[in-house]
Amino acid sequence: MSNAAKPRLTTSAMIASIAEEGQPTRAAPFGHALVELAARRPDIVGMTADLAKYTDLHIFAQACPERFFQMGMAEQLLMGAAGGMAKEGFTPFVTTYAVFATRRAYDFIHQVIAEESLNVKIAAALPGLTTGYGPSHQAAEDLAMMRAIPGMTVIDPCDALEIEQMVPAVADLPGPVYMRLLRGKVPLVLDKYDYQFVPGKAQLLEDGREVLIISSGLMTMRALETAERLRRDNIGAAVLHVPTIKPLDEETIIAQASKPGRLVVTAENHSAVGGLGEAVAALLMRRGVRAQMATVGLPDEFLLAGALPTLHDRYGISTSAMVNTIKARL
Repeated sequence: MSNAAKPRLTTSAMIASIAEEGQPTRAAPFGHALVELAARRPDIVGMTADLAKYTDLHIFAQACPERFFQMGMAEQLLMGAAGGMAKEGFTPFVTTYAVFATRRAYDFIHQVIAEESLNVKIAAALPGLTTGYGPSHQAAEDLAMMRAIPGMTVIDPCDALEIEQMVPAVADLPGPVYMRLLRGKVPLVLDKYDYQFVPGKAQLLEDGREVLIISSGLMTMRALETAERLRRDNIGAAVLHVPTIKPLDEETIIAQASKPGRLVVTAENHSAVGGLGEAVAALLMRRGVRAQMATVGLPDEFLLAGALPTLHDRYGISTSAMVNTIKARL
């Protein structure tokens, strides 16, 4: 019997980065942006529930230890304490995983923070299907939950550049903000488009006659890749990036979706229930815009555990899957 060591099995189940091999990235954009903001604003504090390292808040903790608060594995306490900080004039940036911020601490966000419109900024890592650890860690319904809270601004950034721009922008917004957070080595995508994040505004990144892709978060990166592939087959695809899920940039969406002859496709790293797709569909219905629509998003089911590339293909949010979905509807 051979004594040779067996190759060690590896898994990409918990990888939180969605960067492709060779793609430009920036490390910990949220943490570095928060440090830069804190240097200018003494009201900024950082708080987490035992997840500083895994939400890039450790960068802030090292730079501003006297303004960092480790609350332990107690998300409800975290949100309650953040509300107290806000009442005392601070602007807390609160980090944890999206599943814990929403499903575990929802009532505390609703009652302690949102009802009093407190200045708490919730940065939630592992949004949607950015981990393969199964339903306990996959926040496939977070946007729907947070959209339902009155007065809550909801943001789903695309890349490292947008995260860097988003941090100071949301600090200036009055009231509570829920922002999805990509952590670690985050792809750099929007620098090619002279992009500037503005809360509540969508931006047309690419134009095309046959298809309009309305996307948010990491799916804007996939939408741009999809548009490039479709162009090879002489199919023109526009990409409208919608980072602010609530409030929606209704006028820009209406203007783009009203152009005749386009297939309108919504693309989101979220359940098909209650996210960007349903928000856009409801908007078009209310405003009387008739459009052929298709959706790219996660199914209304508990998702499997496994490697992210496999899961993204299985559930239809990979670039190849999006291309196939669009071609099947044209």
